[in-house]
Amino acid sequence: MKRLEGVAHGRSIELRGDSGIEEGREVEVFVQTRGLPGPPPDWRPDGTESAAGRLADSWTDDDDRILQEIYEERQRSSGRELVE
Repeated sequence: MKRLEGVAHGRSIELRGDSGIEEGREVEVFVQTRGLPGPPPDWRPDGTESAAGRLADSWTDDDDRILQEIYEERQRSSGRELVE
């Protein structure tokens, strides 16, 4: 088995080096991506496909304040008190 690197282009993978396999030979391929997969190809930061995207137009400063209060409360009460 030989390890090769390349770049995916739709249904094709362009190898960065010579495979050493003759033209037309059938092969079996195992593919593993490098790094994080990233967003889907049609993703847009201003899209409404996610909950955050759907709420973006109606989100207020008050909503930010409430979430900040919840976060701070969770930080203060992260441990349980023992009762004797």
